This record gives sequence, C-alpha cells and structure tokens, in this order.
Amino acid sequence: MGEAGADRRSGGESVGSLNAVVEIGALLDRGRWTPYQKLLTALAALAVIFDGFDIQILGFAIPSLIKEWGVARAAFGPVLAVGLAGMAGGSPFAGYWGDRYGRRPALIGCVTLFGLATVATAFVHSVLALTALRFATGLGAGGALPNASALAAEFAPLRRRPVAVKMTIVCVPLGGMLGGLIAAQVLPMLGWRALYQIGGALPLAFAAVLWAALPESPRFLAQRPKTWPALERLLGRMSRAVPAGSSFEDRREGVARGRAPIGELFGPLYRRDTVGLWVAFFFCLGSIYLVFGWLPAMLTSQGMDVASASQGLVLYNFGGVLGVFVWAVLITLLGSRGPLLSGALAAAGSSLAILLVPVQSHGGRELMLAGLALNGLLANSVQTSMFALAAYVYPTAVRASGVACAAAIGRVGGILSSIFGAAIIGAGAGAYWGILAASMACAFAGLAWVRSHYPALGKENK
Repeated sequence: MGEAGADRRSGGESVGSLNAVVEIGALLDRGRWTPYQKLLTALAALAVIFDGFDIQILGFAIPSLIKEWGVARAAFGPVLAVGLAGMAGGSPFAGYWGDRYGRRPALIGCVTLFGLATVATAFVHSVLALTALRFATGLGAGGALPNASALAAEFAPLRRRPVAVKMTIVCVPLGGMLGGLIAAQVLPMLGWRALYQIGGALPLAFAAVLWAALPESPRFLAQRPKTWPALERLLGRMSRAVPAGSSFEDRREGVARGRAPIGELFGPLYRRDTVGLWVAFFFCLGSIYLVFGWLPAMLTSQGMDVASASQGLVLYNFGGVLGVFVWAVLITLLGSRGPLLSGALAAAGSSLAILLVPVQSHGGRELMLAGLALNGLLANSVQTSMFALAAYVYPTAVRASGVACAAAIGRVGGILSSIFGAAIIGAGAGAYWGILAASMACAFAGLAWVRSHYPALGKENK
C-alpha cells in the first residue's frame, strides 16, 4: 500500500480528487517493476522467440530441400536475400502501424502473418513459391520485433527499460537455438515439411494467447482520451491504481497527434540521433549478417574442418547471448554511452586479433574459437543494446517507427553483406576480418554521434 500510495502521489497534480491529472511517465518510471509487468514483457519476448525460429528455419531445411528438389545450393541464395528484404520492408510499415493504431494489434498481426506463411511453406514444391512465402515470412518477422521491443520498453520503468528491451531482443538467437533443437528431432523422422508445420503452428497458437492476455501499451493508451478507462484498469493490475475519471498527460513524451509521420524522425528534435542510429545499425547489423551467412565458409577456407567451422558459429551466438546479460547490467549502472562505445571498439579490435590467430598451429583452433566467442559477445551486445537505445531516444508517438526504421536500415546492411560475402571471402581472410573491424569502427562513430544516450542509474530524472 505504501508503494502504491507513493506512486499515486508521483502521478501528477490533484491525484486524490476526481478528474485528477496523472503524469503517466512519473507513474510508470518511478514505481517498481511488478510481477504483472514482467509477465507482459515475457509475452512480448516469447513472440520474438517464435520470430527468431521462423527467421532461421530455412537454414535448417536447405539440405533436405536440395536432396528432394535436386537443385543447387546456390539457388537458395536469392531466397535468403528476399527474406531479409521482406524484413527490411516489414519493419517500417509495421512500426508506423504500431505507432498509429497500437503496438498490440500490430504485434499480433505480424505473428499471425509469419505463422501462416510458415505453415503455407510446408506445401510448396518450387523455389519460386518458396521465395514468395519467404518474403511474406520476412514481412511479419521484420514487423514483430520493433513492436515487441516498443511494448517491452513501455511496460517497464525507465531504469529497467534497457533490461526489458535486451531480454526481448536476445530471444531472436534463442529462437534460432530452439529451432535447431526441434529440427534435430523432426527432420530425420518427419522431414522438412513437418518442421515448417510445427514452426508455423506454434506462433499461430501464441497469437491467440497474445490476443487474450496482452494489453496495449499504457503510454499509448495515455495519449488517447477514449482509451483512458482501459488505462485505469491496466494501471490497477500494474499496482499503480489511480482515481476513476482521471486524465492523463505525458510531460516527457508529449501528446500524440493521432498520426506517426516517419518524417518526424528527421525533425529538429531527433535528426542527429536518427542519423547516428542509422549509421550504427547499418554497419553493426551488416557485420553480424556477414558472420551469420559466411563465417563457416571463411573458416573452412582458412583450413578449419567443417565441424569446427560450424562450432565457431555456435560459439559466436553463445557469446552473444552471454554478452546481452553483461551489457544489460553495465548499461543500467553506467548508462549507454560508455558501454556501447567501448563495446564497438573492442569488437573491432577482436576482429583484427582473430586475423592474427594461426589456425593451423598447435592450439590455434581453440584460440580461434575463443576469439569468435569473444567477438560474438561484443558485437551482439552492441547490436541488442542499440535497440534499447532507440526505444529510449524516441517518444511514444514515433517509438515503434523509430526502432523499425533503424532495424530496416540495419537489414539493408545485412542484405549487402550477404550479397558480397562470397567476394569478400575470395579476397582473403585479411579482407573478411578487416571489413568486420571497419564496420564496427563505423558503428562506433554512429553511436558517438547519438546525443540522447540512456542515463546511468540514479540520473534518470536529472
């Protein structure tokens, strides 16, 4: 009761009377992170797990498709690129939809779309049909992530926001790991079509769970007077009860105008931050997709066996998952500027250090794998932290659009690195690791240009 009363007193003027004016930012940001809020964050994160599963499912199925259809492996390169293009296109569209009509319907719609497209893929018989459905899957998957991260940010108090968003983003590689475990059991016994049926049925079932259990963002509701009664009920469940008939305002983020123009991202308030974020996303995600798509080929070209090369990619992802937890603590305590800039520079340095590892020497393989785990820890920590930073930079009215557009720019970098990856490997190990290092150095420059970094613990309101 004492904490709830403190929350009400922090909500705004005249909180104890009818027609109280409640400042939604203070009410949400200064209170504790309640179990119900954590449950809502977990629901958003689970949507991203299915997103990660469906994004990576084709990689597990390609060997079976090659055998069944009798086509060359190179035929699937355009299919992968089209999937990334769908994600790049789906992100800003779904972000705009989420800012204008709500994160909840946008997220549920995206999960339903990529679930249906995945189920439909189980019935295709040609590369052309596979390509079309891969594009549809990409549209849904690309749109789910920004709306899920916006919801996670807006359900959590300010000091817990980086943790909430990072715990959501880390579910993408966790979804890939889950897909690998399921594929290992399903493919040998039931085949790739059953894998797609399972991979589509799970998110469709979860979309029904989201429809029943996931509310709209409280900050989104606060900006629309017609939804204030629903907001009062939601705040009560979040242990932040307010008097009936309250009015709401958001002093930090303002009042929505009923539209979410993407052009506002380049308005005077956000232009500098948008440019910095887009530069950082383009180069950071470009470097990560260069690893995802071409690391095993690069390692085998250096003389490493196929099993060890595959293990290198696993360790890169494992390091990334571990790094998310480490950087979540660092950013909460220190703010985002220091950890992000130092992480980007360290990632660039570790790429150059890997270039110096003599793979064929005694202990060279183990040293290479350790270096890949460290590089994955650093690069993926920066990547996931950038989503939390973008969610902090932009206000409620354009948050989903801001995160979505930055993610779309990042995927453009990923498309380019996927297309030119073979040529980069052909130029040698120096070109490959040098480009990874240069990309993270450019990401450092973009992050340094961002003005509105997340504050350190205890400085949120200073």
